[in-house]
Amino acid sequence: MPDDIRALVASAQQGDRAALDQLLRLHYDRIYAVCRRVTGQDGDAADAAQETMIAIVRSISRFDGRAAFSTWVHRIATNASLDELRRRKRRPIAATAAADGWSPLDDAIDDAAEGRIDAVAERDALDTALAELPEDFRVPVVLRDVGDLDYGEIAAVLGVPIGTVKSRIARGRASLALALRGRAGNREGLAERPSGEP
Repeated sequence: MPDDIRALVASAQQGDRAALDQLLRLHYDRIYAVCRRVTGQDGDAADAAQETMIAIVRSISRFDGRAAFSTWVHRIATNASLDELRRRKRRPIAATAAADGWSPLDDAIDDAAEGRIDAVAERDALDTALAELPEDFRVPVVLRDVGDLDYGEIAAVLGVPIGTVKSRIARGRASLALALRGRAGNREGLAERPSGEP
């Protein structure tokens, strides 16, 4: 753990609110990114990230330093995301759409929209493929590729051996690649179909 993070953690554990606030700000973007990729939806990710922040505040005094602070934070974020996924399964579909705040006005066209269409389509395809991965593969892939954790840190977060982490990441990435190739093939196939017009 870097000395500056270690010092912030120690200060936060002694009740320094400014140090705690700085720790939260330093880690929020990565927490949200992990939550977003695990849950697959902005609304659920925001809820999971908020729960993660609350859990950090409530339990910072119990952080013992055996793992890196970032590993501890990612474990909390992963658990909050998985809890959010379980809650989502119990919610009606209409409530989920409303909670995400989508409305038809969100699809309004702006002048710069065409420049973003490809990036949005790629992100959507990746999000969809990630959402279809089994949890056992999705979470380690997200922690590695989004959270930028090493294999040892992921093993600590998930409580599994490093070999299992490597295997799950390899299998998850292979499944993602197949799913994304399949989607690209479907798009190309649709584009090549005759329209039926002479």
